[in-house]
Amino acid sequence: MKMVIDEIRKTTRRRVLIAAAVAAVMALPGATLFGSSAAEAADSAVIGYSGPLSGGAALYGRNALRGLEMAADDVNAAGGMDIGGQKVKLEIQSLDDRYLPNETAVNAQRLVYQNGARIVFIPHSGGILAAQGFNTKGPQKFIIGAYTSEPAILKQGNPLQMMIPPRYNALFKPYAEAAMSRFGKRLGMVPGTHAYAKEWTKGFSATWKEMGGEVLTDNAVDYRTTTDFSGAVAKALSEKPDVLFIGGPSQPTALIVQAAREQGFKGGFVIMDQAKPEEMDNIVPIEMMNGLVGNLPLEYYPSKNAPAFIKKYQEKYGANEEAVAEIGLNYTALMVFVRAMELAGTTEDPEKIMAALAEASKTLPAERNPYELTGVDADNNMASAFQMTVVENGKYVPLPFK
Repeated sequence: MKMVIDEIRKTTRRRVLIAAAVAAVMALPGATLFGSSAAEAADSAVIGYSGPLSGGAALYGRNALRGLEMAADDVNAAGGMDIGGQKVKLEIQSLDDRYLPNETAVNAQRLVYQNGARIVFIPHSGGILAAQGFNTKGPQKFIIGAYTSEPAILKQGNPLQMMIPPRYNALFKPYAEAAMSRFGKRLGMVPGTHAYAKEWTKGFSATWKEMGGEVLTDNAVDYRTTTDFSGAVAKALSEKPDVLFIGGPSQPTALIVQAAREQGFKGGFVIMDQAKPEEMDNIVPIEMMNGLVGNLPLEYYPSKNAPAFIKKYQEKYGANEEAVAEIGLNYTALMVFVRAMELAGTTEDPEKIMAALAEASKTLPAERNPYELTGVDADNNMASAFQMTVVENGKYVPLPFK
């Protein structure tokens, strides 16, 4: 992982030397010049977003953006934020970075210097690490809304960042306990080959071994290009595992479940948090997913706030649309920032906004808190009554996170 991070940062430094030249950034087409209107600055606040809106990760990027847009719509429909007695509305400005960290760096500069954003949401660890290279420096500091479960983004102690989902290394032990206690200690491996999957695989395998389990051969495949997983699954099943460790985007993860069941596998599955069970059960019958351990879909959360949020989302985007974690958590995160800006009395001072996060997270109105956020920890990672699930008899059974 260190090599990956180092390479990202080297690339970022090269690109930021170019992007940081304000004249060059300001010359980019199609943007509003920052500070061009005193009235705009007074009655609106820009929230930036740089994420994948084209290519293989476009659905993921779209879902993250939808959460932000929903939050902004709700705030604006209520009249806007109350900043020192003045009503201020939210404006979402989004740019496609195609999941490329160097493009994230350029996009963030553009959103800050041209559009006046003081908060930029980024939904991938490479882009977040790239933006960390300059978000606390220069005349226009900004906050990173960090949507990733990659714990490496916390290593720099960036003071102008809020991590949104739970760190994935916190999932290893409870996932392993749930799967091992139900099925056994032999762990078959068919993970993805992308960097995120490699780190997940490394960490989860170590935890499984520490808990007395046996990790079998790694039959990793590229989830982004592979369409027939039967060969890799057959190799994994030849070692007679009790549990299969899998995970990447939801669709290929579901196809691995299907291949395993069609080859006679009766055991359980552990899926990385990148895959969403509620998307997988649109691809394969949920009965094939019996024994699967993963993140609990929001629909089944024991949260009094979730049903109204899901209803509102489906009324806006369609009854068959799933309100997945990227949507609900980014919605909640922006609502936390809105409350923090109101408490701090500013949309322009990143340090004051960050200082108000803890109080903001504890005083969030219920209708703006579908995941029942309980606070922000010392690392500025959002904390909630996180729930995992095991699928039993074709149904999602919530498991409290220990």
